[in-house]
Order: sequence, then structure tokens, then C-alpha cells
Amino acid sequence: MIRLARPAGTCAVQRKMKSVQRLIHGAVFALLMGLVLVGCSSVDPRKVDIEMPKGTPELKLTSFTQALSNLGRMSEIYGESVRIQVDNIIDDTGTAQFTKAEIPIDITEMTKSALNSIGGNVVFIPYNPNFMITLSQIGYSNFDSKFIPDVILTGGITEFDRGLETREDRVNVGYQTTHFGEEAPVGLEYDQGAKGGLAKISVDFNLVDFQTMSGIRRMQTTNSIAVHKVIAQKELGFTLFGPTFGLRGKIKKVEGRHGAVRLLVQLSVIQLVGKYLDLPYWRLLPNGKPDPVVIGYVRDGWRYQMDERERIAKVQELLYLHGYTDLQVTGIMDEKTRAAVEKFAMEHGLENRLDLSLYQEIYFSVPLDEAALERRYQLARRQQAQAVVRPQAGQGTVGQRPETQQRIESDALDQLFEKLHKE
Repeated sequence: MIRLARPAGTCAVQRKMKSVQRLIHGAVFALLMGLVLVGCSSVDPRKVDIEMPKGTPELKLTSFTQALSNLGRMSEIYGESVRIQVDNIIDDTGTAQFTKAEIPIDITEMTKSALNSIGGNVVFIPYNPNFMITLSQIGYSNFDSKFIPDVILTGGITEFDRGLETREDRVNVGYQTTHFGEEAPVGLEYDQGAKGGLAKISVDFNLVDFQTMSGIRRMQTTNSIAVHKVIAQKELGFTLFGPTFGLRGKIKKVEGRHGAVRLLVQLSVIQLVGKYLDLPYWRLLPNGKPDPVVIGYVRDGWRYQMDERERIAKVQELLYLHGYTDLQVTGIMDEKTRAAVEKFAMEHGLENRLDLSLYQEIYFSVPLDEAALERRYQLARRQQAQAVVRPQAGQGTVGQRPETQQRIESDALDQLFEKLHKE
């Protein structure tokens, strides 16, 4: 047998490549071990500790917090008041207990907090019969001086659809080569994905008249909100001459369902109180649209519930709130009233005619600032000082009080003057 001798240069090249590979593997191994040792150098198995994140209390503010407070001011400026009691408001879908409380089981306290944060002429009356009975039995309570509610707020969570929509996107890119030999592969792999889900929660609220225990027509709200759940992840891997290492990240974000329910409750309370008091509450909401229920009640009040004298008196009252403070609320179309109506109509591009269109513009555009609130106080003082209005000779009945003066209830006036006294 004849053996062919390998060229001396070939063996030298192969030995040199193996030597280089050993050096690279050794360097990678040394680097990895160095990282491990550096990370573990300060770890004593007998002294294991972990840094605990520390939280601080935060004031709970939402996008409707200011709107609720502004609604209270609006009730004072317009001179309207209501006493509201809250019924037990719970999850009527029955899913809260089967989904590990993904939504609240009871939202009564949320509703009470939203209602009580309005302030102004909106009075919250709690309902706790056991507590009241206990106080009565031990002689600590006299119910003769307690407020009687005008309406009762009822409702609950009526919808919770968890899996309305699910979407998933994924991108995967990989590359691998054995250019340096089968035993020394080199590769790169990148993976990115995202998965999202959509759910919907709805609440229904109604107002019930306390005296008759019957629902007040069109005094209800139904609001829904979409809540999202998103998971995103990225992974980057390297293969370098055998060893594989990489980076991986994953994040999961879930929009708070309890927080979403609170927003629904606050919005519903603003709508219900605004509707009941005939207030343009939509001016307090971002992208708010006029409520046809309120517009309908204001329109019907002008057409069917007020005579000519009452209409003039109401316009005088509203114009006073607009800043025409030289007017007197008499129900008489005097020269100052004519001049004020003409000026207002001209500034708002309307005909100089006291009709429904002009009245609605005056009614829904009352300023909501501190100056307007002070004008309400001034008007209240004037009405308090003049319990009766004495019209000019030959116009109306002496001693007749316009309806607009009767609309401010005695308790609302008491609250106004009590606030003035404190200031």
C-alpha cells in the first residue's frame, strides 16, 4: 500500500484553525464565567435580601373629578337643588364572583363618593336602615330633623363581555451558518409578538321618585366602556461557535376594570343629576353633546308651564346671571329688560325677539365662573329682602310672586347664605 503524504502546509493550517477555535471558545467561556462571578461576588448564601418597592398614597383623580365639582357649582349658579339617596348598586351580571373579581361585585360606595363629591345644591343622603334603627332604639337620634330625599338612585352593572375581540401579531426572523465548520455554528434569531383582547362593561342607572316610589320618566342612563388587555414580547438570540445566549423581554398591560367602572359611575351620576335639574351638564364633559332630554324639558317649560309674566321673570333672572346686573326680576318687560334682550340677541346673532330660540340661548349659555356664582348670591340676597314683587300700576296683581322666585327652594337659599356667612 502506498500512502500519499499530506502537504505540510495543510496540516499547519488545520492546526492553526483548531488553535484559533480553542482560543475563541476559551475567551467566550471566560467572558461568561466572568459575568457570572461578578454577578455572584456580592451574594452570600447566608445573607439573602431583596429590594422592596415602596409605594405612597395617591389622591384618586379621574377625568371626571373636576366635572363633578363643576356640576355642584352649576347647580348653585342655576339655583337648582335636589336630595338624592342611593340604593344598593351591585353587579347584576353575576360574573364578578366567577372571574375572580375582574369587575366589582358592589359599586354602591363608588356611587356614593361620586354623588357626594358634587357638592353645591346636590345633597347626598345615605341609606343605612340598621344604623338608623339602632340609633333610634338607644335614643341618640331624632328623625324629625332629618332630610327626606327627593329621589332614589338605583342601578347596577348590566353587561360584562370579556372576549369581544382578540388579535395576535407575530414576526420571526432567523439566520444560521456553518461557515466556520459544523462544530462552530453561528446564528441570529429575532422574535417579536403582540396579543390584544377587548372587553366591554356597561352600567345602567335610574332615578325613582321617593314619594311615589315610581320611576321618573327619561331619568336614566346607560353607559359602556371598552377595556383592553395587551401582551407584547421580544426575543433576540445569538449562537456563537456553539454557546447560545440572548435577550428576552415580555410585558403585559391590562386596563383596570375597576377604574373603568368608576369612570362609568361618575359619568352616569353627572348625567342623571344634570337631567333632573335641567342643567347643561354636557358643557362640563370633554366632547359633550347637548342632551335632548334636558332640551326637551326646557322647551316644554317655556311653552306649557310658564305664562308671559313668568317667562319675562325667568329671562330677567338668567340675564342677571349673564352680567346684566342693572335688571330687576319683576316679570315686567321694562326698558332695561328690552335693552338687555336686544344686546344679548345682537351679540349672539339672533333676532331681537323674546322667543324660544332666544330663551334657550340665554338658558344654556349662562357663565359658570366665580363671577356668575357671586351674581347668584346677589340675586338671592335681593329676593330674600323682597319676598314679594310689587309690579307697576296697571300691570299684574300687586303682591304676585313670579314662578322664578319660587323655584329656588328654601333649603337651597339657606345653603347659599350659610356659605356666604362662612366666607
